[in-house]
Amino acid sequence: MTRTLPALMLGAALAAAAAPAALAQTQPLTIQTVAERPALNLSAYGEVKAAPDMATISFGVVTEAATAAEAMAQNAARMTQVMAALRRAGIEDRNVQTSGLNLSAQYDYVENQPPRLRGYQANNRVTVIIDDLTKVGTTADAVVAAGVNQIDGIGFGLKDPTAAENRARQLAVRALQGKAALYAQALGVELGGIRSLSEGGGYSPRPPVMYARAEAMDMGGSTPVAAGELTVRIDITGVYDIR
Repeated sequence: MTRTLPALMLGAALAAAAAPAALAQTQPLTIQTVAERPALNLSAYGEVKAAPDMATISFGVVTEAATAAEAMAQNAARMTQVMAALRRAGIEDRNVQTSGLNLSAQYDYVENQPPRLRGYQANNRVTVIIDDLTKVGTTADAVVAAGVNQIDGIGFGLKDPTAAENRARQLAVRALQGKAALYAQALGVELGGIRSLSEGGGYSPRPPVMYARAEAMDMGGSTPVAAGELTVRIDITGVYDIR
């Protein structure tokens, strides 16, 4: 069978087009890796002391009665007196928050006998923020005199921790820079620029501590309260290039 000239030319063109693709499939795959640049991965912290300028007191009114309604009614009456005492002490309503309200049945347990219902207990808990530390002791005494029979704890804090945090950040960066320079000198390398910086830590209020009324109230004075100092700490981690 004799092929015409156009058919021969078409076959040659197809063969030429397929040749580079076949050649590319047979060439080995080459992967180039780039070595990671040497670096120093270091951490440091800055810490400052600050005097607290606010306090938080958590307390509650607990009442028991034969019926649930009576327990709640007695609790409400006493809590109303407590709220009035807070206002007289100069505590603003926005700084008073109900943190818990609970009503539970109370049982007496005797061996080999079923539990016997004794009555009901109502528990109303309040958290108060005090902006003036000179009023902490007198406020605690006032609410106890008004009907509070449980004080959970007292904690101290900062209204605005920004200044203390920023000072701690500056100290942390200085410590990190000094540590990086020391390592570079000890290794005999040149310290480059910082590649990354991350922060952790920061201000957190001092956790409440258990509080007990002192006998000072019985002697005509207010309960003594010591605020102490707060620690504000900033932790940072930085990565420096070295050459």
